[in-house]
Amino acid sequence: MPHTFKRRLVRERVLQILYAYEMNRESLSNLINSILVDVPETSDKEFANNLINRVLIHQNDLDDEIKKRVDNWEMNRIALIDKILLRMGLCELFYFPDIPPKVSINESIEIAKEYSTAGSGKFINGILDAVLSELKESNKLDKTGRGLLQETINRPAQKK
Repeated sequence: MPHTFKRRLVRERVLQILYAYEMNRESLSNLINSILVDVPETSDKEFANNLINRVLIHQNDLDDEIKKRVDNWEMNRIALIDKILLRMGLCELFYFPDIPPKVSINESIEIAKEYSTAGSGKFINGILDAVLSELKESNKLDKTGRGLLQETINRPAQKK
């Protein structure tokens, strides 16, 4: 199984864990252990745990980033799955320097297409792309590694 596809499955599991946790505040470790039970790679489990913990630790800051961009929409009107996917995507942009921004955004969109509403992918793309543009403009995009920045910096700006 290719690494990117495996990561997609891990992200889908992270979404399931965060969704279940948000819905009933069960024991987080029980949710993680039961939902990640068949993920064989230690590195994939570590990625999942890092993403879950960082989303939860930084949830208020991540939600503030979403609120800045939703204009007339109130936070509680955004579908929970979309809100969690936005938190995950933003978390990767801010706190995972080794993941290319394009990958984080595309993964969030693709998972939204599968698990949420017809318009979710476009909505999520709009918010994550706006945050990415701001991070680039303010030189706050913390990405390291070969080719991680070039892929996104050289992309022509899309017309609105």
